[in-house]
This record gives sequence, structure tokens and C-alpha cells, in this order.
Amino acid sequence: LRKIIHIGIGPLIPLAKFLDIDQTSALCFTGIVSLLTFINYQSKLFPTIEDVDRKSYGTLFYCLSLFILIYLYWNKDPTSLIAGFFIMTFGDGFAGLIGKNFQSKSWFFLNQKKSFFGTMTMFITSLIVVFGLSYFQKYSLNINIFTIAFISTIIEQFSIFGIDNFIVPISAAFCFNYFITGL
Repeated sequence: LRKIIHIGIGPLIPLAKFLDIDQTSALCFTGIVSLLTFINYQSKLFPTIEDVDRKSYGTLFYCLSLFILIYLYWNKDPTSLIAGFFIMTFGDGFAGLIGKNFQSKSWFFLNQKKSFFGTMTMFITSLIVVFGLSYFQKYSLNINIFTIAFISTIIEQFSIFGIDNFIVPISAAFCFNYFITGL
């Protein structure tokens, strides 16, 4: 359920942009959700949301990263916002599902278990997101698409305390903005 929520939130950003929601409203909504997530983390009103087998602030980091991305890119470069958030929602979300449900070579990095299938899922999904957004927005298709997917996959390895939910979307959006849109 936690990963379904993680993945399911992704399409809300393009939907909000399509509905022409203003930046202030998006920030207020995300701020409220961040506050509710923090309250839930403390009180466990909805324990399923925080149902992980390790100490993690990932859900809170996930909300805070979205808040920052909305602040930085909502009006300036929404495609970079979507790139960073989609890499997190779909790449990390599917990587967690695949990595836990299919046996493959695995390793520990900073006491966090990582798997070959999960890591490859993160890379391939990141590649699809960046390629798809670049193609549909008519940006140049070049080696930077692989660079962004590779950087996002490497950074996702740093998942101690769920920090990947913060650093992956922000770094992916920054890289997309820098390497692809140039805005």
C-alpha cells in the first residue's frame, strides 16, 4: 500500500498543471500534506504509511522535496519539476517493488539492502522518464538523458533514513533543468 501511494501521487503534478493550479495553492496544499505526514509520523494515526522495516523519514522527505520543487520550478520550468518527481515516484517506487519481490544479486550500502533488479529498475525507469519528457517537449535527445538516469540511480543508493526521497527528486530536477532545458 505504501508503494502504491508513493507511485500514485506522481500524476498529481501534471494534473495540477493541466488544471492551471497556481503555485501558491500548490505550495499550501503540499505544506499541509507535509505537516499531516509529520503528525502521522509522530502519532502513527495511519501506521501503513510508515510501515517499513527500518528507521525512515522517507515519507516526510518525499513531501518536503515536492514542496521545494514546486517552489523552485512550478512557473520557471515545470518539466524539470515533473522529471524530478516522476523519477522519484516511478523510479524509486517501482525499484522498491521489483527489488523486494524478485530475487537478484544484492548488496548493502550504508546498512541499506539494495538489489540488482531494483537498481536496474530505477535506472531504466529514470531513463524512460527523461527520454519521454525530452521527446514530448521537443528537447534535444543526447547523452545527457543517460547522465541524468545514471546520477539518479547512484544517488538512490543513499537511502539511509529515507534521505533518497529528498535528494533524488531535487537532484534529478536540477540535472534535467541544467542538462536538458537550460532554463
